[in-house]
Amino acid sequence: MMANQIKHFYRLSYTDRLTALAQQRQLTPNQITTIKQNATQVSDSLIENYLTDYRLSEGVLPQIRVNDHDYVVPMVTEEPSVIAAASHGAKLMMTAGITAQITERLVEGQVIVASKDAEQLAQFVVANQRTILQVANASHPTMQNYGGGAKAVTVRQLDADYCSVDLQVGVGEAMGANVVNTMSEAVADYLRQHDFIIIMSILTNEGSHQLVTVSAQVPVAQLAKAQISGAEIAQRIQIASHIAQIDPKRAVTHNKGIMNGVDAAVIATGNDWRAVEAAVQAFASRDGQYRGLSQWQVVDDQLIGKMTLPLPMGLVGGATKVLKLVSVNRQLSNFQTTQEAMSVIAAVGLAQNLAALLALVSEGIQAGHMKLQLKSMAMANGATPTEVPMVIAQLAHQQPINSQLVKATIEKIRQTKGE
Repeated sequence: MMANQIKHFYRLSYTDRLTALAQQRQLTPNQITTIKQNATQVSDSLIENYLTDYRLSEGVLPQIRVNDHDYVVPMVTEEPSVIAAASHGAKLMMTAGITAQITERLVEGQVIVASKDAEQLAQFVVANQRTILQVANASHPTMQNYGGGAKAVTVRQLDADYCSVDLQVGVGEAMGANVVNTMSEAVADYLRQHDFIIIMSILTNEGSHQLVTVSAQVPVAQLAKAQISGAEIAQRIQIASHIAQIDPKRAVTHNKGIMNGVDAAVIATGNDWRAVEAAVQAFASRDGQYRGLSQWQVVDDQLIGKMTLPLPMGLVGGATKVLKLVSVNRQLSNFQTTQEAMSVIAAVGLAQNLAALLALVSEGIQAGHMKLQLKSMAMANGATPTEVPMVIAQLAHQQPINSQLVKATIEKIRQTKGE
C-alpha cells in the first residue's frame, strides 16, 4: 500500500488531484508542467481520476489498394518502422491489389444460465424465439430503423451446470456494445420471469460473426533482393508462413507483426483495440493450438497470401464523437461504412505481415528497423531535431549501437559545430 495514501482521491478536483500527487510523489516543477501541458478538459470527462493525456504519434499509410479502391490510412503507434513496413507491403501488393470479403457483421450477447437440463432450455428458446427477439428489439427499438436489431437466438451447453443463450444482433454502423448489453439484459429478465436462474448477461467480444478475409498476390519477381532471387524469397516466405502454423512460439510473433498494423489503424478510428486484440488472439487458437493468422504459398510465379481475422469495431459510438482526431482521420481515410473500414484495416495487417516476412527471410528484421530506431535513440539521448539527421548519418553503418555511442556522437557533433 502507498504510504500516506490520498483519501477520497476520486472526489478531488483536477487541481487538487495534481497538487496531492505532486506533493506525495515529489514531482519536479518540470514534471508538473509536462502534466499540465498535456491535459485537456475533454479527457477529464472521459475517464476517472484523470491526470493527463499520454500521447502517441500518428502517421499515415499514404496508399493501399483494397477492392479496387485506393485509401489513405491513419495509423497511431509509438513503434518505429511499423508505418514504413505497412507502406512497403502495400506497395508490393499494388499491382493486383488486395481483395477483402465480409459475409456478415453481427455482434453477439450472452445470457449465462445455470441449468442442468440444457435440452429443456433449448426447447424453451426455440419455442419462444419470436418473443425473445421481440423482447430484445423492444429494449432498443431504434436499431431496426437502420436495418439492425436482434436477428437470432441460440443455446450452447457450456458444461453440466451452465448454458449460454447467445443473441446475435445487427448494429448498423455502431460498435454495438451498449445496444447488445441492453438487449441481453432484457432477454435475461424475460428468462428470469420464466424461472430460469440467470448468472449474468453481457456482450462477447469474440467476433466470430465479424470476420474479414483478405487475400493478395505478388509477382515473385518483385521480391528479389541483391543476392537472392524473387523465387527463392517467395519459397522462404511460404516456409516462414508454415512455421507459424506449427509452432506457437513463432506464431505469437508472426501475429504480433500483423497486429502492429491492425492496432495502429484501429486506434486511429477511435475504436476499442483491446476488444480487437482479444478477439484476434482467441481466433488464432480456435482449433486448440495457437497459429499464425496468415498463410502464404507460391503458385506458379505468384506469391499468394490469405488471412481471416475478426474485427469487432464500428464507426459510430464509443469515443468516435469525442476525440477530435477521429473525425479528422475519418476524413483522411474516407471510410463510408464499418465494413469498408474493417476491410481496409485487415488489408493493412496483411501488408504489414508481408513486409515483415520479406525482411525476416532476406536481410533480417534489424537492418531496416535499426535505421528508424536510431531516430528514437538519438532523441532519447538528447539530440535536437537538427542534430538527429547528423547522428543517423554518422551511425547508420556502425554495429552495435548503444546509448553510450549515441551520446558520444552527439557530443562530437556539438564540438564540431562549436569550432
